[in-house]
Amino acid sequence: MISRRLLGTSFSFAALLALAVPAGAEEARVHPKAVVELFTSQGCSSCPPADALLTRISTGQDVIALAYHVNYWDYVGWPDTFGAEANSDRQRAYAKSWGSSRIYTPQMVVNGVKGVVGSRARDVNTALGSASLPLPVSVSAANNMVAIDIEGKTGLDNAVVWLVTYVGKADVVIERGENAGKTMRYTNVVNARQVLGLWEAQNGAHLKLPLGELLTGQTNGLAVLVQQEHDGLPGAIIGAAAIER
Repeated sequence: MISRRLLGTSFSFAALLALAVPAGAEEARVHPKAVVELFTSQGCSSCPPADALLTRISTGQDVIALAYHVNYWDYVGWPDTFGAEANSDRQRAYAKSWGSSRIYTPQMVVNGVKGVVGSRARDVNTALGSASLPLPVSVSAANNMVAIDIEGKTGLDNAVVWLVTYVGKADVVIERGENAGKTMRYTNVVNARQVLGLWEAQNGAHLKLPLGELLTGQTNGLAVLVQQEHDGLPGAIIGAAAIER
């Protein structure tokens, strides 16, 4: 288990991260209204429309779109090339936090509080229409470092700060299973999550991370999510920002 340290002002995480991002032209998303998490699988015949919808959503500057590939469909004949038990566990944790034991694909979760069928564009758009993130978070890159600024804001519960990295685009030829013969385009595929620490509502946080190896190879995006927890289960995402290369 990763220990969670209280974030203070001007805290450096150089010793914490084993990953680090080449200096270059990065684009920041610092005022999103929503974080959309899609739980999907290459082995699920119902998922391609949701994967395509996430791709469309990801083009909006006011949304951070993330794809978590689960592994519980691998048994049908095609192991998801991005699937991870940790992603399945995250989806189970959401379900448990809502008092349910049922998980399914495709599912989109908006700001950690609203789960909808990921292929139903109308339901997704309705959830996005009322979405907002009350906590300002900003990220900027310079001199091979990324600076993260999280404001203090009274009236909010303390929260966990997560660093999430992802692959912006990936084409996969699916050879077996329910989607056999299809070449799929996947967007913003999560490949790592790391706890940075705890955020306290009364204190702002100013962090610097070494970019050197965070955005490397196919990994060309990172998101900072500030998410509340209750009894160890995920709650509302109250702030977020991202940098993409």
